[in-house]
Amino acid sequence: MKVLDKFSDFPKKQYVVLTIGFFDGVHFGHQKILNRIVEIAAAHNGVSAVLTFWPHPRFVLNKQPEDLKLLTTFSEKEQLIADQHINYLVRIPFTKEFSQFSSQKFIQEILVEGLGVNKLVIGYDHHFGHNREAGFEYLRDNSFRFGFEVEGIPAQDIDNIAVSSTKIRSALTDGNMKTSFDYLGRPYSIKGKVVAGRKIGRKLGFPTANIEVAEQYKLIPADGIYAVMVSVNSDSYKGMLYIGPRPTLNGVNRTIEVNIFDFDEDIYGREIAIDFIRQIRKDSKFSDLNLLKEQLIKDRQEALKML
Repeated sequence: MKVLDKFSDFPKKQYVVLTIGFFDGVHFGHQKILNRIVEIAAAHNGVSAVLTFWPHPRFVLNKQPEDLKLLTTFSEKEQLIADQHINYLVRIPFTKEFSQFSSQKFIQEILVEGLGVNKLVIGYDHHFGHNREAGFEYLRDNSFRFGFEVEGIPAQDIDNIAVSSTKIRSALTDGNMKTSFDYLGRPYSIKGKVVAGRKIGRKLGFPTANIEVAEQYKLIPADGIYAVMVSVNSDSYKGMLYIGPRPTLNGVNRTIEVNIFDFDEDIYGREIAIDFIRQIRKDSKFSDLNLLKEQLIKDRQEALKML
């Protein structure tokens, strides 16, 4: 897949099947749309393309940006979209000026002149243009004017519940890894650099790698203990991860620490990836470190069962 920032780099004189959206999480609903554009492109010997925006509009328009946490960084989203066999990912910088584009200007300058779209496939609830003024119905009713076909994709249902990035965020903030897995089709994951900690876990027989996630907007699941899979370079290990302020140690700041099972390498400064499998328990405060150690032994046993 090629990632493009300029319309001039987009291939012309091909049958172009496009979809538009922010695609946070690239969940089952998104995947249904992506699979559909790949299918149509193949039938017409054309190319599949995704038009997305970065950063998120709320970060630019100051609509409580500190309250929004995203499921994927741009690089994570890029890889997930590439995994769906898309040919092109077109990234438009979202600016205040771009937010003022009318739907007519967006369609004419970007879809028609910039990308030469032949068929547009969008989700049932997609809206675009200044103040989200236009959506699927508008495109469908006016497609003859624009010179391209329009196809709508209904909500992707799981157990009769429409999948959305908002519902996945809600599940993660509740520590509900099963629901997030069902909606995403994969474990929720984070990446971060291993940084120095207080080494309390080592004294308890459970050495941990403290994780620093660079992207402040990346959603971190609810406080608690989790069964996880840890990727160090190309190797994968079982482990258990803690998120929280470490109340037993009278901590204040939220930390992310992972105990990697059967692992004893120096990985300070290296980036590792964490896949969340299940939450073992909520965060708790213990009266002393011995009680904490006893609980960690139980947590490890429970993590191994889950993994």
